Amino acid sequence: MEISAQGRLEVRITAADVGKRVSVRRLSEPGATQEKFTDTVGVLTSWDAGVLMITQRDGRSVRIPETALVAGKVVPAAPARRRGPAATYPELARAAARAWRPVESERLGEWELRAAAEPRPAGAAGRRTGFTRRANSVLPLGDPGLPLDEALAAVRRWYGERGLPAYVQTATGAEGTQELLCAELERRGWVREVSAGLWIGALAPLADRAEGTGVVLSRTADEAWLARYQRRPVGEVALRVLGSGPSVWFATVPGDGPDAPVAAIGRCVVDGRWAGFAAVEVDPARRRRGLATEVMAALAGRALEEGASAAWLQVEDDNEGARSLYASLGMAPHHAYHHYREPDASGPARS
Repeated sequence: MEISAQGRLEVRITAADVGKRVSVRRLSEPGATQEKFTDTVGVLTSWDAGVLMITQRDGRSVRIPETALVAGKVVPAAPARRRGPAATYPELARAAARAWRPVESERLGEWELRAAAEPRPAGAAGRRTGFTRRANSVLPLGDPGLPLDEALAAVRRWYGERGLPAYVQTATGAEGTQELLCAELERRGWVREVSAGLWIGALAPLADRAEGTGVVLSRTADEAWLARYQRRPVGEVALRVLGSGPSVWFATVPGDGPDAPVAAIGRCVVDGRWAGFAAVEVDPARRRRGLATEVMAALAGRALEEGASAAWLQVEDDNEGARSLYASLGMAPHHAYHHYREPDASGPARS
């Protein structure tokens, strides 16, 4: 906290610091007989009517009455990783987008509107189903070229014309992420449905985990691979998304017999220095035997051969098993990303 020359804590932030990363200390229990303090670090997204709103790394917002402030100051952007690959948020966001391409896209200034929806069955009513939020959401990297309300209206029209709910994908927790946009969406009634983390790590140590358990690599997802894949049914649109990306590889660990279902699968997209991992899934009866690690190691080895040096993957916040595995493989969180759904929309896709 900021301390004056006289040794007193001071508040050295004002409403003019909205949009900057700050660290504040406040009284956590006003009126209590014993003073208790709480420290909060995040982006100051608003300071209105005597209340500060600070968005933390994971996207959660904290409301703080200015009367409760004890100290505060502007602090540098989130510190860079001390080990592993360095990366900016826009670089990773674009790499992730290239690895999971929609069937249809359109530019709105520097925003990309993306859609990948299965055709509606004849006679069916209601909204269509989109294959994952990532392929059916706006990626707002920059200026839409319109005032925000006009841009969001255009977004809702575009998705409405396709029978889809409108989603906006945002990020928090790294330099250049979109805490201010998150706050503006929430003020307009957009609902945050899913939050997840994008993790990164060095590729070579991951490839070194290979132990030769017979992982089969292919350029296409065959019927056996798709039978293990959790997102079902897999239609034509889903197959197009799964096969999209600069250099796509699918990994399969065969079952114990010729007719046995596959034991594990995975997907990797190689794109310059980056290798993006997804769809790492293991037969529940064969978990905790290292198969997920084997799949990722085999894919990492192939990515190294193609010139990649760094890895990224996405994991939802409530998937503790996956988070523990990826941490053991040297991966660490870079930023959090969120999907905001338009007000009053229904029929969410999966992330």
